[in-house]
Amino acid sequence: MAWDFETDPEFAEQLAWMRAFIDDELIPLEPILDELPADEWLVAKRHLQNRVKAHGLWGAFLDPKLGGAGLGQLKLALMSEIIGRCMMSMAIFGVQAPDSGNMELLAHGATEAQKERWLWPNLRGEISSAFALTEPFFAGADPTVIGTTATKDGDEWVIEGHKWFITNASIADIVLVFAETNPEGRPHRHASVFVVPTGTPGMEIVRDIGTMAHPDPEFGRLGNHAELIFKDCRVPADHLIGDPGGGFTLAQQRLGGGRIHHAMRWLGQAQRSLDIMCERAVSRISHGKPLAQHQMMQDYVALSHMEIQAARLLTFQTAWKMDKYGAAAVRADLGMIKAHVSKVVLAVLDRTIQVCGALGYSSDLPVESWYRGTRFGPIGDGPDEVHKSVLARTLLKGYTPVEGWPSEHIPSRRPAAEAKWAELRAEAGLT
Repeated sequence: MAWDFETDPEFAEQLAWMRAFIDDELIPLEPILDELPADEWLVAKRHLQNRVKAHGLWGAFLDPKLGGAGLGQLKLALMSEIIGRCMMSMAIFGVQAPDSGNMELLAHGATEAQKERWLWPNLRGEISSAFALTEPFFAGADPTVIGTTATKDGDEWVIEGHKWFITNASIADIVLVFAETNPEGRPHRHASVFVVPTGTPGMEIVRDIGTMAHPDPEFGRLGNHAELIFKDCRVPADHLIGDPGGGFTLAQQRLGGGRIHHAMRWLGQAQRSLDIMCERAVSRISHGKPLAQHQMMQDYVALSHMEIQAARLLTFQTAWKMDKYGAAAVRADLGMIKAHVSKVVLAVLDRTIQVCGALGYSSDLPVESWYRGTRFGPIGDGPDEVHKSVLARTLLKGYTPVEGWPSEHIPSRRPAAEAKWAELRAEAGLT
């Protein structure tokens, strides 16, 4: 079996184009992005998206039969690492969450008519979407228990409930709502997914919630998280995606590859943060010599680099295994990289802030903003504690309990060791 850490030359050229495009066209806009006129930015964004589409790199996460490029997870991981250098890039490359996950769900569960109405416009970037799963009074990490319900009434479904922290709901054209339809099917066949278009009577967007990243949210800002109330919210029967009770399975479709992409985007951000740290270390003089000559700074740089490289290899291995064996075979691996990389990126960001001192803590550098936004990583998409629990349970299944002394108990192993030595002496002609 051969190991090869190179990608094919043609795709390497695509990656080089991505890197130059992001570094030369997108990153320079970061300091003024929030100040750009919304109508003008919309036109400019479409221009940038068209350039990406011309290179065949738009919405590349979907299989060809679902309207995507079908590159496989390993190539997508390489792309995601570059995209992570500038979070704006996700929208420019058509991989903006939650749209990307919603497209995965619709691709697997929607009818052809539903795809024409919602999937293809979402894939083309003509509409945006949100996914309403989490609720304020039920654990977001446990989708088997939810309070929102959907009841059939003739040719309509009536949705009642309360949703919380729903990303981009205040700007979405459609909201995919996770609601219980089959209580008798608990825990995994009880819920369904419905498409609720913006403006549907009975769906109220209460507010955008202040967060650590944006304590004073501007309503309708990309990346905000909304609180929603559903009260006698009626949607036609054909707004149900898949079969009643099939929501849990559909929801899982939007998570697998997404965790690889999240991890690699975080590592792209971590590398850019390390670049800032290293530049500061060779530029700043402290106690008569550059920071780079202080051993503590060298430890920060070396540790950050080692963590990034180790996390990259772990994520690439998971992507390779998913391409080879499928998502079901790497469930524990996907949780492992999500939990591990979310900690790595925060550690690198924190060290960069420390090395840059007051400047790193200030908003004159982007690191403090990255840290605030990325701190949600260990919480979102399933808290790290759940992923580690799944990983541990998977590993422990490979072990059998023993009675008495442990298998490695040295006194208990001594008789077998003496017998083995006698056998070896005989074989070697020592007797």
